[in-house]
Amino acid sequence: MVVFAAHAGLRGLIPGDFGVTVFFFLSGYLITTLLRMEHEQTGAISFRAFYLRRVLRIFPPFYLVLIVATLLTAVGALPAPGLHLRPEALAAQALYLTNYYLIQNGWFVGHAPGTYIFWSLCIEEHFYLAFPLLYVLLLRLTPSRRRQALVLGGICALVLAWRLVLVFPLHASYDRTYMATDTRIDSILFGCILGVFANPLLDSTRVRSERWRFIWFPLGLAGLLVSFLVRAPSFQQSVAYSLQGLCLFPLFIAAVRYHGWELFQLLNLRWVKFLGVLSYSIYLVHPEVLWAVEVWTGTLPGVVKAAVGLALTLAIAYAIYRLVEKPAARLRRRLSRVLVPAAAPAVRPAAIAPAARPQASRP
Repeated sequence: MVVFAAHAGLRGLIPGDFGVTVFFFLSGYLITTLLRMEHEQTGAISFRAFYLRRVLRIFPPFYLVLIVATLLTAVGALPAPGLHLRPEALAAQALYLTNYYLIQNGWFVGHAPGTYIFWSLCIEEHFYLAFPLLYVLLLRLTPSRRRQALVLGGICALVLAWRLVLVFPLHASYDRTYMATDTRIDSILFGCILGVFANPLLDSTRVRSERWRFIWFPLGLAGLLVSFLVRAPSFQQSVAYSLQGLCLFPLFIAAVRYHGWELFQLLNLRWVKFLGVLSYSIYLVHPEVLWAVEVWTGTLPGVVKAAVGLALTLAIAYAIYRLVEKPAARLRRRLSRVLVPAAAPAVRPAAIAPAARPQASRP
């Protein structure tokens, strides 16, 4: 919704770019948590099951939206004056290379309007290809989760150093540091670190809930505020991403471990959870819908266009969820039961509770 609001006309007020950073962090955290739980419960990680789950989760909605948006553009139903579809642009999208294509050619060259949003999914897909291999390597080299986290943190530091080189000596463009996998993968790896070490779902904590509420959580919010207010381009292109990644640690830990806090209760409202279920399809279709609404509605007030765009986005996303995502999820579950090794006695994750030292129990 942060990304939607920014694209719907509130970019000057809503940090839509930060919404993408949260999306990256969350992906890294979830994927690492699932891989870690699989390894702790079965003693192994099934690459076949992992990649099959990712394919069935990501590909069907993605290629559906890509094909439909491209066809609508080709027949003029999604008008874009001066835009000509290019085979190389479509190939880049189909092969998850949109981010590097946009860096080289610009945001609105050769592809259907709104499908520029696929750049972030390319970074996700590159991560999915590489991270399971890296994680298994870490598991074999060291059983210490602290050391695993330090290795991942070292990679994040190297990515920051690379961004600094690109920004200062090389004077790289904003798009180069914003969209490239080699400059943004740390936003996902920060979430991986939380999945490996101090995971609020799986690990206990010695830090009392009062410290999270009155010290670490406010510090995380303050750091994010700094990352928004310092507008120097060199800072925004380099350090801001790392600062935001660090500040998301206390926010995620508090949101997962202390989900009963008043603020986090909002995240468990029924309609908010429903938006979460639709979030992938919402992300995929909303730029195309907003573009179409802008073209079709002409001079209507911006707030009306945003409302119409939101209603259409939710309707289309719900249709994709019912007709595409749910059937794919059922197939994913059936095949996962076949491909994942039989579980050893389960390792019980630490309880999610506000106690300073929660006892081991099922979440």
